[in-house]
Amino acid sequence: MPVPVLGLELAARQHPGPQPGADADAHARAAAARRPHPGPYPAPGAYPSPGTYPGPGPYPGAGAGQVVASRGRRALMLAVCCMSLFMVGLDNTIVNVGLPDIGRDLHAGVSGLQWTVAAYTVVLAALLMFAGALADRIGRRTIFQVGLSLFTLGSWMCSLAPGLGWLIGFRILQGVGGSMLNPAALGIITNTFTGRAERARAIGVWDGVFGLSMALGPVLGGVLVGTVGWRGIFWANIPVGLAAISLTALFVPDSRAPRSRRADPVGQFLIIVMLGSLAYAIIEGPGLGWYSPKIFGFFALSVAALAVLLAYEPRRAEPIVDLRFFRSVPFAGANLSAVCAIAAMAGFLFLSTLYLQDVRGLSALQAGLAILPMPVVMALCAPLAGRMVAKRGPRIPLVIAGAALTISSAALSRLTGTTEHAYLIVTYALFGIGAGMVSSPITNGVMSGVPKTQAGMASGMNSSSRQLGQSLGVAIVGSVLAASMRGSMETGFVRAAHAGWWILAGCGYVVLLLGLVCTTKWAKATASRLG
Repeated sequence: MPVPVLGLELAARQHPGPQPGADADAHARAAAARRPHPGPYPAPGAYPSPGTYPGPGPYPGAGAGQVVASRGRRALMLAVCCMSLFMVGLDNTIVNVGLPDIGRDLHAGVSGLQWTVAAYTVVLAALLMFAGALADRIGRRTIFQVGLSLFTLGSWMCSLAPGLGWLIGFRILQGVGGSMLNPAALGIITNTFTGRAERARAIGVWDGVFGLSMALGPVLGGVLVGTVGWRGIFWANIPVGLAAISLTALFVPDSRAPRSRRADPVGQFLIIVMLGSLAYAIIEGPGLGWYSPKIFGFFALSVAALAVLLAYEPRRAEPIVDLRFFRSVPFAGANLSAVCAIAAMAGFLFLSTLYLQDVRGLSALQAGLAILPMPVVMALCAPLAGRMVAKRGPRIPLVIAGAALTISSAALSRLTGTTEHAYLIVTYALFGIGAGMVSSPITNGVMSGVPKTQAGMASGMNSSSRQLGQSLGVAIVGSVLAASMRGSMETGFVRAAHAGWWILAGCGYVVLLLGLVCTTKWAKATASRLG
């Protein structure tokens, strides 16, 4: 399904865990005796989901806190967890539709609009793995409710923001809450649906909800912005969040991992410094000057944090980032593909929204409907990509995805202020093919590129790679746009966005090349050497 950052269907097939009627605790003890514990995150599946990873252990269904409930209660628990995913997925697209109105109302330039998106995604990327480990240690329902509360509170405060700085600060609060939601929710699902078939169906519903949120985002955002203004896009989260908090307290039992991974505060701090300083340097570079001491200093700080992280993590028994995984070409290639593909999607939404509203003069609703071919085609192609991966491997869908992203982005670089709507529909639909084809083969690369016992931590790293791609896509494309802008958005956007579209085409081309290189016998041999 579209742009998930992680699911568990493949894990369900590979590690079914105890079947109904089996002794789950005995199974968990036997499994633990045979293998070293790989960390708090269970193996992902064929369809990853944006910004998420589960956390009960390496084998779905194995571990403490398994839930025994009736079918109706399990369905209700799944619905509650899906409500959180719907909010997070909706937020990925609905906010983009409101950016032009936010800019006009709060007198924000391009960099201000970039921070409106990046403040949320950078925090999400930096805290995903920490939040998953915290859920395993404290309790998944507890962290899930805290995440729901923070996300709902952040949404309400965003709707009241009196200025741009306040809005960015409240978006950070949303990101903190969002980082807690999906890891805990998938952990709850894993411990609730213990059978292989029912878990696969549950994850299918989970992924389908994300696709629905992606498709509804532009349209719902357009309706809200057109009727009540941009603040309405944040109001939409409040009733959903309050309902999910109440239902979680009533129907969702708590669970935690039998052995949680030890905290790595130094590694977590270094990740926050690295991502935060990199985002600041890229976004503020056009305004302050790329060669200014301040921008140079933030770039240097990001590089220094990365260097210290690379030196520090291998010395830990349980690192937050296991760097040896990157010796596997399929795994390293899948993560790089995730960064490039998600960066292309984030940049596409950012540029398309500004073009349709500020250049073409469309209303927010009209802009949402114009973008709709992309998420609709994306939703149709995602399951097709999964079947292609299952039958013939990841190479063909990766090549198709890379080619579609490259061609559509290059075609969008030819946009003018009077481009026909038919041209937009075709190019947006072609971009949707690339976006829909890329997720399943990326997750396949992650799973085939590491030992099965280490799949949980690897999937968490891949989740962060996707969120990093989203942050970098908006930051880089927006900075290129700001640096090239001459005059108003209406008169200067088309020329200024030309380089941005070609950057997105370059991201697609990298995905295509990685699809060819990382699926060879040589690449697979590097993965087998990890054990």
